[in-house]
Amino acid sequence: MNLMSFWTEGDGVIRFVAIALLAMSVSTWVVIFWKFNLLRRVKLDVPQSTAAFWQAAQFDEAHARVGQFDRDQTVTPLLDATLLPLGGTLAAAGEREHQLTRVLRNSLQTSVNRLHWGQLLLATVGAISPFVGLLGTVWGIFNALSGMAEVGQITLDRVAGPVGEALVMTAAGLAVAIPAVLAYNVFGRTVAQIEIELEGFAQDLMNLLTGRQK
Repeated sequence: MNLMSFWTEGDGVIRFVAIALLAMSVSTWVVIFWKFNLLRRVKLDVPQSTAAFWQAAQFDEAHARVGQFDRDQTVTPLLDATLLPLGGTLAAAGEREHQLTRVLRNSLQTSVNRLHWGQLLLATVGAISPFVGLLGTVWGIFNALSGMAEVGQITLDRVAGPVGEALVMTAAGLAVAIPAVLAYNVFGRTVAQIEIELEGFAQDLMNLLTGRQK
Protein backbone atom coordinates (compact mmCIF):
# COMPACT_ATOMS: atom_id res chain seq x y z
CA MET A 1 0.00 0.00 0.00
CA ASN A 2 1.48 3.35 -1.04
CA LEU A 3 0.40 6.85 -0.04
CA MET A 4 -2.06 7.13 -2.91
CA SER A 5 -3.79 3.91 -1.97
CA PHE A 6 -3.70 4.98 1.66
CA TRP A 7 -5.66 8.07 0.59
CA THR A 8 -8.09 6.28 -1.69
CA GLU A 9 -8.74 3.49 0.78
CA GLY A 10 -8.91 5.80 3.80
CA ASP A 11 -12.23 6.79 5.28
CA GLY A 12 -13.64 10.25 5.90
CA VAL A 13 -11.58 10.87 9.04
CA ILE A 14 -8.28 10.16 7.30
CA ARG A 15 -9.18 12.40 4.39
CA PHE A 16 -10.35 15.16 6.71
CA VAL A 17 -7.08 15.03 8.63
CA ALA A 18 -5.05 15.12 5.43
CA ILE A 19 -6.99 18.07 4.05
CA ALA A 20 -6.77 19.91 7.38
CA LEU A 21 -2.99 19.48 7.50
CA LEU A 22 -2.66 20.62 3.90
CA ALA A 23 -4.79 23.71 4.56
CA MET A 24 -2.76 24.58 7.67
CA SER A 25 0.49 24.12 5.78
CA VAL A 26 -0.57 26.33 2.87
CA SER A 27 -1.91 29.07 5.16
CA THR A 28 1.25 28.93 7.27
CA TRP A 29 3.57 29.42 4.31
CA VAL A 30 1.41 32.21 2.90
CA VAL A 31 1.67 34.04 6.22
CA ILE A 32 5.40 33.32 6.49
CA PHE A 33 6.20 34.78 3.07
CA TRP A 34 3.91 37.79 3.62
CA LYS A 35 5.27 38.61 7.08
CA PHE A 36 8.86 38.03 6.04
CA ASN A 37 8.59 40.63 3.28
CA LEU A 38 6.63 43.06 5.46
CA LEU A 39 8.94 42.90 8.47
CA ARG A 40 12.04 43.02 6.29
CA ARG A 41 10.84 46.32 4.81
CA VAL A 42 9.61 47.78 8.09
CA LYS A 43 12.81 46.87 9.93
CA LEU A 44 14.75 48.91 7.37
CA ASP A 45 12.24 51.73 6.97
CA VAL A 46 11.60 52.62 10.62
CA PRO A 47 15.21 53.69 11.43
CA GLN A 48 15.46 55.54 8.11
CA SER A 49 12.11 57.27 8.65
CA THR A 50 12.90 58.41 12.18
CA ALA A 51 16.36 59.59 11.12
CA ALA A 52 14.82 61.58 8.25
CA PHE A 53 12.35 63.15 10.67
CA TRP A 54 14.99 64.43 13.05
CA GLN A 55 17.17 65.74 10.23
CA ALA A 56 14.41 68.02 8.96
CA ALA A 57 14.21 71.69 9.92
CA GLN A 58 10.41 71.95 10.33
CA PHE A 59 7.64 69.55 11.26
CA ASP A 60 5.91 69.78 7.87
CA GLU A 61 9.18 69.10 6.08
CA ALA A 62 9.85 66.18 8.43
CA HIS A 63 6.41 64.73 7.71
CA ALA A 64 7.08 64.84 3.97
CA ARG A 65 10.54 63.29 4.34
CA VAL A 66 9.24 60.43 6.45
CA GLY A 67 6.72 59.59 3.72
CA GLN A 68 9.59 58.98 1.30
CA PHE A 69 10.99 56.16 3.44
CA ASP A 70 7.90 54.77 5.18
CA ARG A 71 6.74 52.34 2.48
CA ASP A 72 4.31 50.45 4.73
CA GLN A 73 2.91 53.43 6.62
CA THR A 74 4.29 52.42 9.98
CA VAL A 75 5.74 55.73 11.22
CA THR A 76 3.56 58.15 9.26
CA PRO A 77 0.36 57.37 11.25
CA LEU A 78 2.14 58.58 14.39
CA LEU A 79 2.77 61.93 12.74
CA ASP A 80 -0.78 62.11 11.40
CA ALA A 81 -2.12 61.45 14.89
CA THR A 82 -0.48 64.62 16.22
CA LEU A 83 -2.95 66.70 14.16
CA LEU A 84 -5.31 66.96 17.12
CA PRO A 85 -9.06 67.44 16.66
CA LEU A 86 -10.60 70.88 16.89
CA GLY A 87 -12.48 72.07 19.97
CA GLY A 88 -16.05 71.21 20.77
CA THR A 89 -15.60 67.47 21.36
CA LEU A 90 -14.43 65.34 24.24
CA ALA A 91 -11.53 64.20 22.09
CA ALA A 92 -10.27 67.79 22.09
CA ALA A 93 -10.81 68.30 25.81
CA GLY A 94 -7.99 68.34 28.29
CA GLU A 95 -4.40 69.43 28.12
CA ARG A 96 -2.42 69.03 24.93
CA GLU A 97 -0.03 66.57 26.55
CA HIS A 98 -2.88 64.27 27.53
CA GLN A 99 -4.39 64.48 24.06
CA LEU A 100 -1.09 63.62 22.45
CA THR A 101 -0.61 60.70 24.81
CA ARG A 102 -3.98 59.27 23.84
CA VAL A 103 -3.73 59.68 20.07
CA LEU A 104 -0.13 58.50 19.88
CA ARG A 105 -0.96 55.45 22.00
CA ASN A 106 -3.89 54.56 19.74
CA SER A 107 -1.88 55.09 16.56
CA LEU A 108 1.04 53.07 17.91
CA GLN A 109 -1.28 50.23 18.86
CA THR A 110 -2.78 50.19 15.36
CA SER A 111 0.66 49.97 13.74
CA VAL A 112 1.84 47.23 16.10
CA ASN A 113 -1.36 45.22 15.66
CA ARG A 114 -0.75 45.23 11.91
CA LEU A 115 2.76 43.88 12.45
CA HIS A 116 1.36 41.17 14.72
CA TRP A 117 -1.13 40.02 12.10
CA GLY A 118 -0.72 36.31 11.40
CA GLN A 119 0.99 35.50 14.69
CA LEU A 120 -2.18 33.93 16.07
CA LEU A 121 -2.42 31.65 13.04
CA LEU A 122 1.20 30.56 13.35
CA ALA A 123 0.78 29.86 17.06
CA THR A 124 -2.43 27.91 16.51
CA VAL A 125 -1.01 25.79 13.70
CA GLY A 126 2.15 25.09 15.66
CA ALA A 127 0.12 23.98 18.66
CA ILE A 128 -2.57 21.79 17.08
CA SER A 129 -1.09 20.32 13.90
CA PRO A 130 0.94 17.60 15.70
CA PHE A 131 -2.23 16.46 17.45
CA VAL A 132 -4.18 16.51 14.20
CA GLY A 133 -1.51 14.31 12.64
CA LEU A 134 -1.55 12.05 15.67
CA LEU A 135 -5.31 11.69 15.32
CA GLY A 136 -4.82 10.51 11.75
CA THR A 137 -2.20 8.02 12.86
CA VAL A 138 -4.31 6.59 15.65
CA TRP A 139 -7.34 6.33 13.41
CA GLY A 140 -5.31 4.71 10.62
CA ILE A 141 -3.82 2.14 12.99
CA PHE A 142 -7.27 1.40 14.41
CA ASN A 143 -8.70 0.81 10.94
CA ALA A 144 -5.73 -1.36 9.94
CA LEU A 145 -6.00 -3.56 13.03
CA SER A 146 -9.76 -3.78 12.70
CA GLY A 147 -9.43 -4.97 9.11
CA MET A 148 -6.85 -7.59 10.09
CA ALA A 149 -9.01 -8.77 12.97
CA GLU A 150 -11.84 -9.40 10.54
CA VAL A 151 -9.52 -11.51 8.41
CA GLY A 152 -8.61 -13.48 11.53
CA GLN A 153 -4.85 -13.41 11.14
CA ILE A 154 -2.57 -10.76 12.60
CA THR A 155 1.15 -11.09 11.99
CA LEU A 156 4.03 -8.67 12.26
CA ASP A 157 4.41 -8.52 8.50
CA ARG A 158 0.76 -7.66 8.02
CA VAL A 159 0.83 -5.01 10.76
CA ALA A 160 4.10 -3.30 9.88
CA GLY A 161 2.98 -1.90 6.51
CA PRO A 162 -0.32 -0.25 7.50
CA VAL A 163 1.06 1.03 10.79
CA GLY A 164 4.10 2.50 9.07
CA GLU A 165 1.91 4.31 6.56
CA ALA A 166 -0.38 5.54 9.32
CA LEU A 167 2.63 7.05 11.08
CA VAL A 168 3.11 9.28 8.04
CA MET A 169 0.23 11.38 9.39
CA THR A 170 2.21 12.11 12.55
CA ALA A 171 5.22 13.07 10.48
CA ALA A 172 3.02 15.34 8.36
CA GLY A 173 1.70 17.03 11.49
CA LEU A 174 5.24 17.72 12.69
CA ALA A 175 6.25 18.97 9.23
CA VAL A 176 3.43 21.51 9.42
CA ALA A 177 4.11 22.50 13.04
CA ILE A 178 7.87 23.05 12.93
CA PRO A 179 7.93 25.90 10.36
CA ALA A 180 4.98 27.55 12.10
CA VAL A 181 6.68 27.51 15.51
CA LEU A 182 10.01 28.72 14.14
CA ALA A 183 8.35 31.54 12.20
CA TYR A 184 6.28 32.54 15.22
CA ASN A 185 9.38 32.91 17.38
CA VAL A 186 11.47 34.73 14.79
CA PHE A 187 8.70 37.12 13.76
CA GLY A 188 7.72 37.75 17.37
CA ARG A 189 11.27 38.81 18.18
CA THR A 190 11.42 41.10 15.14
CA VAL A 191 8.06 42.73 15.93
CA ALA A 192 9.17 43.32 19.53
CA GLN A 193 12.30 45.12 18.31
CA ILE A 194 10.30 47.30 15.93
CA GLU A 195 7.76 48.05 18.65
CA ILE A 196 10.51 49.31 20.95
CA GLU A 197 11.74 51.66 18.23
CA LEU A 198 8.23 52.97 17.57
CA GLU A 199 7.53 53.49 21.26
CA GLY A 200 10.76 55.44 21.64
CA PHE A 201 9.95 57.62 18.63
CA ALA A 202 6.41 58.25 19.89
CA GLN A 203 7.75 59.33 23.28
CA ASP A 204 10.34 61.62 21.69
CA LEU A 205 7.68 63.04 19.38
CA MET A 206 5.37 63.83 22.29
CA ASN A 207 8.20 65.45 24.21
CA LEU A 208 9.03 67.58 21.17
CA LEU A 209 5.47 68.76 20.60
CA THR A 210 4.64 69.40 24.24
CA GLY A 211 7.95 71.19 24.69
CA ARG A 212 6.93 73.64 21.97
CA GLN A 213 3.78 74.34 23.88
CA LYS A 214 5.58 75.26 27.12
